[in-house]
Amino acid sequence: MIDIAAIKARFETLAPYLDERARRLLAATEARAAGRGGVTAVSAATGVARSTIGRGLTELRTADARLERRVRRPGGGRRPKIETEPGLLAALEELVQSAIRGDPEAALLWVSRSQRHLAGALAQRGFTASQKLVGRLLRKLGFSLQANKKTLEGASHPDRDTQFEHINEKIKQFQAAGQAAISVDTKKKELVGDFKNGGRELRPKGGPEPVRVHDFKIPELGKVAPYGVYDITNNSGWVNVGIDHDTAAFAVESIRRWWNVLGKSRYPGSTGLLITADCGGSNGARVRLWKRELQSFANETGLAITVAHHPPGTSKWNRIEHRLFAFITQNWRGKPLVSHEVIVQLIGATTTANGLDVQCCLDENDYPKAIKITDAEMNAINIDRDPFHGEWNYTISPTSVVSDSAIAESVADDR
Repeated sequence: MIDIAAIKARFETLAPYLDERARRLLAATEARAAGRGGVTAVSAATGVARSTIGRGLTELRTADARLERRVRRPGGGRRPKIETEPGLLAALEELVQSAIRGDPEAALLWVSRSQRHLAGALAQRGFTASQKLVGRLLRKLGFSLQANKKTLEGASHPDRDTQFEHINEKIKQFQAAGQAAISVDTKKKELVGDFKNGGRELRPKGGPEPVRVHDFKIPELGKVAPYGVYDITNNSGWVNVGIDHDTAAFAVESIRRWWNVLGKSRYPGSTGLLITADCGGSNGARVRLWKRELQSFANETGLAITVAHHPPGTSKWNRIEHRLFAFITQNWRGKPLVSHEVIVQLIGATTTANGLDVQCCLDENDYPKAIKITDAEMNAINIDRDPFHGEWNYTISPTSVVSDSAIAESVADDR
């Protein structure tokens, strides 16, 4: 007497863990163990067809029952869609390529090239392809989902690489002489308040920190402009967090604070300072206020200040971008910048495995915009321009401090 209930129980226990071939062999093993009438009884207990059990018995009697990767015999299963519907792959490639080339007659020119849209476009051409199949075919064609990559820099100055070499040579010279070499720039302005900040941080599951939906400035908190000074030799940073306008006066005041707090003690007896900066912004090569404020700073400290600007369109090569600002962004990712104190603490807590040390302070001074620098004030600047691109490379040396009355007389003479 064949115990059909026991066969059913054993099969239902193991079947979820077996593939098609293993289930077939298990049913055949049960049928062979049951003896006469076993095929019929096992088929009734498991739902496996008699013909399938018969194939399993044949495999058990031959060497075909050995372990192997193939589940079905060669040629088994459905034929690929690209065989049953000739032209499918070519149609998909045409849809994608035409959109890439910008063909004005292409159906997907101004439509997102998502797999769902491509499947719909194929259906309009008479093909039946699911979204998942479209994804597999796209990989077959060599396509994948990719984000934008910032590589286009616009027009490149012919002396760009030479200027980079000039900057690197200047840095080596100052370091060899024990003089300070810094990289400066203003980080992206940030809204102060409970706004969304990019990135993620660990929090209790299901408890994300609530932030505002819209990024409208809170008048009483405003924005901050972090101006950074990166000491290239000591791998250390100084960030002056301004709450007013990002002007050249603010930029030089940030450098002044770095020098008074850190630079003066690190470089005792120094007679020079090298500043590498972008070609635009508050420390731009054509900003008159920048040069006048540097002259005042040189007069105060007795330092000969050498400036080397990066060529236009190459701000991302400025060392401060990838040696200081990038790590500040990583450190405060996912944290709303709710107050000035939080911003200062997060910046000051930035460190790296390579020993980066960052100090930060809040600058509550006012820095008015649209300050006009007269020709007389420019003529009073003791500037020595380098023979190679003097608009990018120059040195402002200390001079006898020009009195306000003398400047006023010069302005009067100009008029």
